[in-house]
Amino acid sequence: MFNRRSVVVMAASGFLAACGGSKFRSYDGPEVTRIIIYKGERKMHLVNGTKALKTYKIGLGGNPVGDKQFEGDGKTPEGYYRIDRRNPNSTYHLSLGISYPNEQDVAEAKALGKEPGGDIFIHGRARKNKGRGKDWTAGCIAVKDNEMEEIYAMVGTGTEIVILP
Repeated sequence: MFNRRSVVVMAASGFLAACGGSKFRSYDGPEVTRIIIYKGERKMHLVNGTKALKTYKIGLGGNPVGDKQFEGDGKTPEGYYRIDRRNPNSTYHLSLGISYPNEQDVAEAKALGKEPGGDIFIHGRARKNKGRGKDWTAGCIAVKDNEMEEIYAMVGTGTEIVILP
C-alpha cells in the first residue's frame, strides 16, 4: 500500500525524468568508431568511418600547446589511445577515460626523470569544479555538461581516440 509520501516521491521522480533530470541518455544512431581531437582548433569530432557524426568545442589543459610530457605539466596528451573506462560518478559530471599513458609516453617521461601521470579524461564542466578560462583542466578534454551526456551515450569503451596538435 502506498502512503502519501511515497506518491509524492514517485510523482517528483516522474517529473524530473520528464524534464530531462537524468544525465543518462540513450543513443541508437551509427556507431562512433573513432574520436578525433584537434587541439589547436579546440574541436572534437565523433566519427563513424570517415563521416563526422557530431563536433564539439572543447577546453584543454591549462598549458595547451605541445604534447604532455610528464605529470603536472598541464598539457593534454597527443597520440593514439582508446577509451578505456567510463565513470558515471565523476566529479566532472560524467567522464570517459583515455588510455594515457602508453608505452611511448612512459618512456618519454622516464627519459626526463619524471612520471608520465595519468587519469586523462573527456569530461563535463561540473559547475562547482570548473576552472577559469577556456583551457582550465589538468590535461583533460572538457565539454559542456549537456554535451558530455550525449558523448557518454554515443561512445563505447574501446573506441579509438586520436589527439592531434
